[in-house]
Amino acid sequence: MSRLKLFFIFLIINFSALGIGSWLMDNGPRSAWYQSLNKAPWTPPGWVFGAAWTSIMIAFSIYLSYVFYKNTSKKLQVVFALQIVLNVIWNYLFFNQHLVLLGLITIIGLTAVVFYFFFKYKTTPKAISYLLLPYMIWLLIATSLNAYVLINN
Repeated sequence: MSRLKLFFIFLIINFSALGIGSWLMDNGPRSAWYQSLNKAPWTPPGWVFGAAWTSIMIAFSIYLSYVFYKNTSKKLQVVFALQIVLNVIWNYLFFNQHLVLLGLITIIGLTAVVFYFFFKYKTTPKAISYLLLPYMIWLLIATSLNAYVLINN
């Protein structure tokens, strides 16, 4: 399969996962519960989340198209599937069910999986691996936001 075809497949999968996660959070950021929380001073405005996730998923899809072009191992497939499940379920746990501690544990797991991708699955050219950096940085910020809500509410 060509890299371009893989790229489009991963775009569909990744944006579908974002869509499912958004659906599962059920009005999350606009809910009375979330609005009443004591949020971190570094919480970005709402529009940043959509722009960030769009950019992240495009970059992640490019990265995945390179990784899966060379490696279709079962282990890689499981790690990718785990990333999807953790990414989707966090929205449900945090925004829908208000399970902030379980959400924090989930996002820490998601962060670990994405860092695992970065260190385990180097690509050729190696610069492609750096497409994961926005995802990694965003997850560190999101983890800190989740932790702040847990500690300060």
